[in-house]
Amino acid sequence: MDIRALTPTYAVSPQITPEDLPQIKAAGYVTVINNRPDAEIPGALHSDTMRAAAEALGLTFVANPVIGGALTEDNITAQRAAITASPGPVFAYCASGNRSSVVWALAHAGQMSADELIGIPARFGYSLDWLRPTLEQA
Repeated sequence: MDIRALTPTYAVSPQITPEDLPQIKAAGYVTVINNRPDAEIPGALHSDTMRAAAEALGLTFVANPVIGGALTEDNITAQRAAITASPGPVFAYCASGNRSSVVWALAHAGQMSADELIGIPARFGYSLDWLRPTLEQA
């Protein structure tokens, strides 16, 4: 597992397994957001399985599936709501961490500069330059 802390309160990661959840909790994360649709992954990693494992550890689990190339306003709203509602640090995952970075940036548009929202994920290899016009409009 590769935890990539974009901020002290939000990290992204490529796909995780139920066995990774104790380490995520030990790292101080209290909310886990799955940004990967079940149709992309084996059944053992579907949201229901991951939710049960996370909640058994006392973690909050949010399924917010972002379909590659088809991000919706509902995805952004749900991500923002999950981040805001979390009583502590949030850990979000998808296939590579990119979608979790994109939806984070869009959820924070207007609250941080476009340079920050692009530059922070770039430290981890996520190129969000294509989002600049949208981020600057917010």
